[in-house]
Amino acid sequence: MIKRHRRRSDEIMLIPFLDILCSLIGVLVLIIVVLVVAQTQRVKGRTHEEMERAQEHLKMLKQKADNTLKYAGLEEKLEKLAKIKEEKESKTSESAKLQAQILDAKNNQEKGRQIADSLRLELENLKTEIRGLDAQEPGLRKKLAELQEALAKLAPPENRDPSVIVSPTGQGFADGTLVFFVEASGEKLTYFWNEKDKGIVSAVPEIIVADPQFNAFLDQIAKMPQSKMVFLLREDGMRSYNLAAGWAQSKYKLRVDQIGKMPIPGRGSLDLNLFKRWLGNLPPPPAPPAPAPPKP
Repeated sequence: MIKRHRRRSDEIMLIPFLDILCSLIGVLVLIIVVLVVAQTQRVKGRTHEEMERAQEHLKMLKQKADNTLKYAGLEEKLEKLAKIKEEKESKTSESAKLQAQILDAKNNQEKGRQIADSLRLELENLKTEIRGLDAQEPGLRKKLAELQEALAKLAPPENRDPSVIVSPTGQGFADGTLVFFVEASGEKLTYFWNEKDKGIVSAVPEIIVADPQFNAFLDQIAKMPQSKMVFLLREDGMRSYNLAAGWAQSKYKLRVDQIGKMPIPGRGSLDLNLFKRWLGNLPPPPAPPAPAPPKP
């Protein structure tokens, strides 16, 4: 029997292999295309985005450099400005305090001025009263001395001090000499116009130089070339003598030889009868009017 040759069914099919190869080639081509495209988008190994960012960064660096150059020392200036501002605020505060102090000082000055004006007015009133009292003092002292003298005369004879007889010493005085006596005690000066009339002035420098009657007495004696003023010194009368004699020499130019002194013992009244031959005789001036009382 004749054997039939069978067709072999296990032949290798190349179609799948070709498909895989084509796919691989396509993938490789795609990769190459992608790499080429990516390579075309790079500039020296950088992308356009990186280049843009780099350019932006360069611009920022340049701007920063410009700003750094432009605003060099800005922080220091800002610190100085802050210090100036702080100092200005401090000065403003001090100025406000000073203005308040000045205002208070002006108010206090105004009050002080008012107080000073009030005190000045009070002082002037006191000075006026003092002048009034000073003007009254000589008259009061004179009146007191007169009253004391009158009281001594009214005392019983046994209680009175014996009279003191004033006698010339040596050979007396030259013819034509007029002698004027001034009794000097610790509190007063009693000057004799003549045998009967006499005046009294307090032994105080301010009163001696201002008393009109005593100064009129000295002035008339100074006008008589042959006149002589003799001070009768009580035990406490040296100070009064120095004041009156010094004033007579400095103000009325009485010579040294025109002024003499005699110590008088005791406290009795003076008896000048032994000097009648030389005793000066001057009319006393009228008494000055009583000073007006000071205004309140």
